[in-house]
Amino acid sequence: MKSYNRPLQRRVIINSDAKNEADDQFALVHALLSPTLDIRGIIAAHFGTHRTTDSMMESRQEVDLLLDLLGQSGKVPVANGAPDAIPDESTPIDSAGARLIIDEAMALTESERPLFIGFLGPLTDMASAILLEPSIVDKDIVVIWVGGPSHDPGIVSVGSWPEFNLKNDIAAANVVFESGVTLWQIPSSVYRMVNVGYAELEAKVEPHGALGSYLVKQTREFNAQHHKVPIESRSLGDSPVVGLMLEPWGGVFRRQPPVRFSPDGHYTPSASGSEVLVLEQADTRFLLEDMYAKIAQHAEKPR
Repeated sequence: MKSYNRPLQRRVIINSDAKNEADDQFALVHALLSPTLDIRGIIAAHFGTHRTTDSMMESRQEVDLLLDLLGQSGKVPVANGAPDAIPDESTPIDSAGARLIIDEAMALTESERPLFIGFLGPLTDMASAILLEPSIVDKDIVVIWVGGPSHDPGIVSVGSWPEFNLKNDIAAANVVFESGVTLWQIPSSVYRMVNVGYAELEAKVEPHGALGSYLVKQTREFNAQHHKVPIESRSLGDSPVVGLMLEPWGGVFRRQPPVRFSPDGHYTPSASGSEVLVLEQADTRFLLEDMYAKIAQHAEKPR
């Protein structure tokens, strides 16, 4: 008889620029509270130099804090990624994070389930892993990236240009897009639609222990520090990565012929690489309600 206490699991790695904004935290917590995700490691990622010169280590400190709040310190491998963008499309930055990707990919056998690698920031560590060990693109891995603008030039871009996660390492994006690795992309036109208001967070997250309180507090603090216009909401734009890891077809995809990026962040046709599955619509009801319920359940469990 099948036991429902030990669910089948999907192997995943999450690469997160956790201290960049206030949404990585929700995505990481959601993943760490999901029993069907076998998290093989979390990689701390850089987020450029626009606010700090030590962004990767700030991300690492935030990952460690979240694990502590969840009572999971020491239970999930955490690796440091590259401190900066790769210098060009031929030169990797060797790091523990890139090596974690390589080790997990190379350990896959034909009988094992695929490895999903979610990138909530730049693609630096994936590009470095590919440049260090090109054969991993032939392994059963799926790269899910939150980044890049809409492929439709008629859609109005919101925010800075180029899109932020792309801007922090355009060379890395080109390495990955032209590598032939299986790639799912969540562009800005989709990820910005996962918007939640303060009132919703105060009702569904904040009451649930120190973790819930911290998640809402850091959201308000980030907005107060970095937004110059009135705001009472936050896009949890990284969360669709977790939604797709939980239910890979919990969204509407379309097939995009191979592309690369120009130096200013626009798409251009590519003669190499393979088609990309581009997410056009995410099941936000599922991913948000599932996250809220798991945060509440976590707070109710005895310590």
